Amino acid sequence: MSTVEIEVKFLVADPAALARRLAGAGFRIETPRTFERNILYDTPDRRLRSRQSILRVRNYGGSWKITYKCLPLDNDPAARHKHREETETTVEDGEALGDIFTQLGYAPAFVYEKWRTEYADAGGHCVLDETPIGVYAELEGPEDWIDATGRKLDVDPGDFLTLSYGRLFEQWRQQTGSSAQNLTFQEIPSAKS
Repeated sequence: MSTVEIEVKFLVADPAALARRLAGAGFRIETPRTFERNILYDTPDRRLRSRQSILRVRNYGGSWKITYKCLPLDNDPAARHKHREETETTVEDGEALGDIFTQLGYAPAFVYEKWRTEYADAGGHCVLDETPIGVYAELEGPEDWIDATGRKLDVDPGDFLTLSYGRLFEQWRQQTGSSAQNLTFQEIPSAKS
């Protein structure tokens, strides 16, 4: 079953301060800091990417999930919040699934890693992602909740980002001149892990 995911990201300068603000706003830790590795699959001509869609196999703390995301039919490219149709399910063996995708003509196109801590309140989720290129938070929930939570956490709405980690990585590569091909701690070793 598909759902529509609504989210924003923002860069976090002080993760400990954000954690304190989250606690003060009534959030609880849902999942403690856990390593996550994501592999995006695509065709050789990058057909999925050109449609702003992803086919992802994720290992999160030893559990595997497959996700397909695409733009909703009523997508507004000027929206302040990112909207994606998302279909996701748990799978037993993500590596075997990756082999199946390869046999069907897909190939690993991009790998990204992070250490994720998940927080929640009654209205939505906030995740804290420690990536090789910086620490980001994501607010996921209804648009009104995202805006209200941003205010509670002292985040300027002008700092909301709707870019994927792939796009953020591309921007970082352009700014730094890095030759890294993936957003991994091995390829960007100066990052904390």
